[in-house]
Amino acid sequence: MNDLKGKKALVTGAAGGIGAAVVRALRAQGALVAVADRDVSGIEAEAHLPGNLLEAAYADGLPAAAKAALGGLDIVVNNAGVITRGKVDETTDADWNLSVGVNVEAPFRICRAAIPLLPPGSAIVNVASCWGLRPGPGHAVYCMTKAAIASLTQCMGMDHADKGIRINAVAPNEVNTPMLRTGFAKRGFDPDTAVAELGKSVPLGRIAEPEDIADVILFLASDAARYMVGAVVEVNGGKPVK
Repeated sequence: MNDLKGKKALVTGAAGGIGAAVVRALRAQGALVAVADRDVSGIEAEAHLPGNLLEAAYADGLPAAAKAALGGLDIVVNNAGVITRGKVDETTDADWNLSVGVNVEAPFRICRAAIPLLPPGSAIVNVASCWGLRPGPGHAVYCMTKAAIASLTQCMGMDHADKGIRINAVAPNEVNTPMLRTGFAKRGFDPDTAVAELGKSVPLGRIAEPEDIADVILFLASDAARYMVGAVVEVNGGKPVK
């Protein structure tokens, strides 16, 4: 994937497990990267754009800010996401606003602002989830928002292919990230034990590491995926949602 050398990329959720792996992989391939998250102070990148994706003006302005900082923009990775657990009758307004704001509204705003700025041959990669394609129990709003970003990706892929902009998504199942581990800890489980037990349910024998997802994101961003448009690629180790 050496075609990424010199490309300019914006990555949201860059401080998280998958986001950090994407940033490292992009830079290893020679891309210049602008990172966006609440706190990006500890991330090695060419441009740092901290802020809150729940603020519309921040999300709207990210692509232009990245382009200005990097001298161009070729790749947008909408990786930022949150997991809200619970059934509908257990979901608060705060849960709803956070989940819809980060998982759906922010990538929508970023894509809308980025598309006019992107040259032919550019790519947008959104992060959906297997749980959005085949919803599991106890995660009603999370599943809904990830289904929405998968559907939006398919629509945008068709709508903007004629401009030479390829828009695709990756749909992971469980990934060994700080967010997953924090969720286990909040529920009273030892994260190491829980991750190991979860791995037993995966045909490949382990849950995904952030790098497993990052590699697919880089593929979708590269010319190796030049004929892929509106695709939602599952990266799940063979494990179905249950």
